Amino acid sequence: MTRRFLILFLILSGLSVIKSQSQILSSDDRLRQMIKQFGQAEVSMPYPGTKSIEIITRNVSILSVKDEIVYISLSPVTLDWFLGQKLNYQIVEKAVPRGLITASGISEAMEWDVYPTYTQYDSIMRSFQKLYPSLCRLDTIGTSIKGQLVLALRITSANTTEDKPRVFYTSTMHGDETGGYILMLHLADYLLKNYGANSRVNTLLDNLEVWINPLSNPDGTYRNDNTINSATRYNANGVDLNRNFPDPFNPNSFKQKETLDMIRFMRKHRFVLSANFHSGNEVVNYPWDRYLGKLHTDDTWFYTISRAYADMVHNYSSPAYMNFLDNGVTRGAVWYLVYGGRQDFVTSELQGREVTIELDDQFITPAAQLPLLWNNNWHSLLGYLENALYGIHGMVRNINTQAPLPAKVFIDGYDKDSSQVYSDTLTGRFVRFLSPGSWNLTFSALGYRPQTIKNVVVNEGQKTDITIDMVPIESGIDPLVKSPLLLYPNPAQNHLNALLPDDIAEEVNVKIYNQTGKLLSDYNVQVSRETPVEIDLKLLSEGLNFIRFKNKVTGATYHGKFVVGGK
Repeated sequence: MTRRFLILFLILSGLSVIKSQSQILSSDDRLRQMIKQFGQAEVSMPYPGTKSIEIITRNVSILSVKDEIVYISLSPVTLDWFLGQKLNYQIVEKAVPRGLITASGISEAMEWDVYPTYTQYDSIMRSFQKLYPSLCRLDTIGTSIKGQLVLALRITSANTTEDKPRVFYTSTMHGDETGGYILMLHLADYLLKNYGANSRVNTLLDNLEVWINPLSNPDGTYRNDNTINSATRYNANGVDLNRNFPDPFNPNSFKQKETLDMIRFMRKHRFVLSANFHSGNEVVNYPWDRYLGKLHTDDTWFYTISRAYADMVHNYSSPAYMNFLDNGVTRGAVWYLVYGGRQDFVTSELQGREVTIELDDQFITPAAQLPLLWNNNWHSLLGYLENALYGIHGMVRNINTQAPLPAKVFIDGYDKDSSQVYSDTLTGRFVRFLSPGSWNLTFSALGYRPQTIKNVVVNEGQKTDITIDMVPIESGIDPLVKSPLLLYPNPAQNHLNALLPDDIAEEVNVKIYNQTGKLLSDYNVQVSRETPVEIDLKLLSEGLNFIRFKNKVTGATYHGKFVVGGK
């Protein structure tokens, strides 16, 4: 009898183990099924500590960190890596989105309280140009993987003919974050309808070029058909576009078509100020996202404009709206680290100034709440654009011919991490945003004597105009005289430092080859004089490698070689 009970006990115990194992396996299988069906899945896990979260954020998309819980989105591209880590996770059960009303036609869609089909969206964007030809021009940033257009509107008046600073609003690079999509369409409609009747709108359009891209990931928003009912965060390849921009911490990531098109578009237009709209939380997020231990040199200015957006929202919304973290404001890395984000790329490589604005705790805003989202934010949307009217606005030119000059504009002892700006090659114009105070600006241009303008005063909410006439160096510059390239430590382990000659500072292309000539890495980086460039070697194999640095403007080039491994 005892033996029979023992056998029964062992059988039951075995069944219990099998059942337990089945439950564990079923969680993984459920994730696979969810991703196959919906294109994505969400999980949560306890905050694992700084070192672990650094590894996680390099490989999957963190959605948020709240109350020591990490929320993660998984795609077909990232699922296997995540499951391979054997982490203690829970699946976040997502309710089927409700209230996703699709417009029956363009007229209904332009009431801004329903969602358009993609076909209607395309027609709406074309109608803006047709209805307001003197104010609006439709441009194409590029196409998605599936060939859908990524569109942008240029809205400005013809009342002033001089070159105007360009500003940029873009939304829904995560396809299932849809509130900003409708908000941007509504804003374009508001600006066009109110020009000539509203002094605030007149000032904006008379003095700025306002560019609006309502939908930067159409394949994610319209994943399966012409409606948003099956929207997903990712593009058609399952890639998170806001982890796909060039980043010194991840230089070898393969860039998606949408990313490459957006980079070309932003390089062409050189926006002085921009904002990228998302959902899933309610907060204004400013640089840096990738550096926890250091602040942007204009951190105070960034906080001020972010604080102003959130505070204006609070004036027109309920107390419960946009109060996450520091009452609606955060520096990105303090919240959680992001690598390959657009915000940091724009700010570091393009010398723009960009923030990320999370509009809604819900990823997909129900149609009935779209008017409320507008009422909460439209004053702040105008106010944020008005920041581009302030700061230092200047022109750099040749003292003899008055011809415009491309020049570096920087503040010695203050600027760092590519915070300097550049005057436009064609117009010589530049904009530098700074906190109120008195500033000494230095101007340098190839073939001209450096010039410093002292005590340039910046007042809050005001514009300071200056003109700089630069003196040519009559003796010219000898292109054959070059200072040496210094690479250290060499041999190197995980990182290599490169101290570059002064004539190759600014925007530099970096290429790394192995001994056979195979290209291992190709990316761009901003280089400051007398500041070493840190090269990440973690993905390189041991052995001899060759590196090339090329200034993208002047073409000045330096080569070196280094060894990975050794002591």
